[in-house]
Amino acid sequence: MRLPIAYVDIRFLAHATEDVGKVKQAVHNLFQADQVEKVAFNEVVLKGHYGNSIILFETRIKNEEITGHFVEMLVAELSELDKEKILRETNAFIDGSNLYLRLDKQAALLEEVRLHQADPIYIRIRFRNKDTDNTEIAKDIGLLP
Repeated sequence: MRLPIAYVDIRFLAHATEDVGKVKQAVHNLFQADQVEKVAFNEVVLKGHYGNSIILFETRIKNEEITGHFVEMLVAELSELDKEKILRETNAFIDGSNLYLRLDKQAALLEEVRLHQADPIYIRIRFRNKDTDNTEIAKDIGLLP
């Protein structure tokens, strides 16, 4: 089944106080092992408030196989409580053709997937259908109960 997903954007930060390798590993844990090498992140070094370096990693994934496996992983790994939170607070997560998620970096390092607001892995899932109720599409996919 072809998912109605145009692409997935992923962004995350590695602060000077963090081990960049562990932060990257946390994000790599969200992908199937054979797909990690196919996902390339752009890196931009930024300066923090006190002059400390922060590395911004970002990518846009358009490959249907990778986006399909990524969304399937989210469906399988997000807890029912997190899915219910997304449904209850739909306006905070779904805006037009986009579903926005913020995932816990620490949990991802431990191969767990859960929503988290502070210093997260930012996910934007862009739906193909612009004139459709994307809440219903998210339900059909299994991202919402």
